[in-house]
Amino acid sequence: MSEEAPKEIAFEDAVKRLSEIVQKLERGDLPLEESLLLFEEGVRLSRASQEKLDAAQKRVEELLGFDRDGRPRTQPFETRGER
Repeated sequence: MSEEAPKEIAFEDAVKRLSEIVQKLERGDLPLEESLLLFEEGVRLSRASQEKLDAAQKRVEELLGFDRDGRPRTQPFETRGER
């Protein structure tokens, strides 16, 4: 799974894999090189997951019509007869 591009992995799968990585690293019984490879994979998965969360938050804010500061977003709209 570590060869899969992080952005192509489903968010839920990335979180599951991150959990596995954390458990392995917390045991502390891995050789240094393997620990570093797992850590690097975890960082990539974490960044990709955060990007997906940010995109989801932006989408929700757009759907709700509020900006990040909680202010209502307004846009001019076209009425019938205006063109």
